[in-house]
Amino acid sequence: MIAVACLLLWLAIKKGFEPLLLVPIAFGMLLTNMPLGNMMMKPMLAILDHKDSAMPIINELVVQEGLVGAAELHAYTGIKSVGGLFFYLYQGVKLGIFPPLIFMGVGAMTDFGPLIANPKAVLLGAAAQFGIFFTFIGALLLGFTGPEAGAIGIIGGADGPTAIFLASKLAPHLLGAIAVAAYSYMALVPVIQPPIMKALTTKAERQIKMSQLRQVSKTEKIIFPIAVTIIVSLMVPPATALVGMLMLGNLFRECGVTARLEDTAKNALINIVTIFLGVTVGATAQADTFLQWDTIKIIILGVTAFAVGTAAGVLLAKLMNKLSGGTLNPLIGSAGVSAVPMAARVSQVVGQKENPSNFLLMHAMGPNVAGVIGSAVAAGVLLTLFGS
Repeated sequence: MIAVACLLLWLAIKKGFEPLLLVPIAFGMLLTNMPLGNMMMKPMLAILDHKDSAMPIINELVVQEGLVGAAELHAYTGIKSVGGLFFYLYQGVKLGIFPPLIFMGVGAMTDFGPLIANPKAVLLGAAAQFGIFFTFIGALLLGFTGPEAGAIGIIGGADGPTAIFLASKLAPHLLGAIAVAAYSYMALVPVIQPPIMKALTTKAERQIKMSQLRQVSKTEKIIFPIAVTIIVSLMVPPATALVGMLMLGNLFRECGVTARLEDTAKNALINIVTIFLGVTVGATAQADTFLQWDTIKIIILGVTAFAVGTAAGVLLAKLMNKLSGGTLNPLIGSAGVSAVPMAARVSQVVGQKENPSNFLLMHAMGPNVAGVIGSAVAAGVLLTLFGS
């Protein structure tokens, strides 16, 4: 595991694979696997009876889970030993605190204008989520349980915080492998997507120039996050935390009266939470849970999820292009995965190679930000199905 951590550090630092997340994840993996480091050690509770004879030391979580009743515990004197540093920081992941805070920062950094200007981009963002449910079925066929398959499938959304959020609730024992796969493939979007995009489109389609998007008013940008929060929260309640914090961050950005909050959300806060999220997720990748065949399966399923999501977005964009009379460049469909703004940049780069005068970035940002919302909604659906 120390060797695996060093390999991930090399990929992040030397090759630039999502370094802002992969460096803390890899270093957390390194620390948690140091012999006798006890970075993820759970707090222990020694129970003494009335005669002061020590009972065996038991894990505090055993008490919380009811194996030792509250009344019985009250009758004894407890002596607690402190847990490891990462055990306490990990509660921000386990309790679903860190990923929504990351989403708030993402919302503060994201302009939803291209999506508002072209609402049809929602369909492309939804199509790209097909990779999630395709991979979910594949994971079931490979022997994973329903909750495990749901947590693995969300890798196809190309959204690291969402993958961590869902895995921590449905399959915490797979969290390390899922997080490493999700962020590794997010870094490989410029490698994975172009061959699929070119294989599914013709040269003429890749050369299509799209007309400029309309100007979006300030009022529309303020109403949008409020309306989306209400609609999504009512339709898919488990997605409220992710979508709500994403939209709160965007409201900070657009309302014009919370500049300090916007700055904090998209700079200091998101950076601090990213560090805590990364090291604690990496700390879950201990040898007994990470070095298994299931990890290899997750890595294979993860790349399948990305490929299928990309293909589904491009194919729907091709159909929309036919229905629109040839005015929509199918390349923007690949941006429906929610790797913001990397997937949109890939659409721009591939399109400009075919036609140097083509500028698809803002058009691709519509499906891209729709993909962020779509992955959060998909996570909410899976939580509804398999959450306790």
